[in-house]
Amino acid sequence: MGSQSSISGVAITRAADAMLRALGGDSIDLLFSALTLSNDPAAQLGLTDPGVTEVEFSPVVVRTLPTDSNGPRRRLQFLIPGAAVAQAVVERNAASAEQFFESALGVSYDGDLFHIVKVATEYFAGTAYLFTVEAVE
Repeated sequence: MGSQSSISGVAITRAADAMLRALGGDSIDLLFSALTLSNDPAAQLGLTDPGVTEVEFSPVVVRTLPTDSNGPRRRLQFLIPGAAVAQAVVERNAASAEQFFESALGVSYDGDLFHIVKVATEYFAGTAYLFTVEAVE
């Protein structure tokens, strides 16, 4: 019974990846502050820019969401495959996918920077196969 669930989980993550490729296959970068600061006093005081690191995700489907007339200029939804997020969580030594997204400075897409306002996870057979990230400009 346990192996049946893991086979279903692997199958659904592959299916999600294939679906996202077929529906557009865009790419985005999540931006994170640089992990290390030098011991230079100017860096410690925040007088120098520590820079950012980028984590690229592809394939990603990007959907435009409606905005209020007094709200943000653009509101987008990014559909990111669960397998890619799981790999990035391990590479960045994040405690969880939630912590990974919370530590992101924003999303870079098509030359514009977006602020993450909401992250949702879709599960099947106990496996996170799709992350939905909502962001505003």
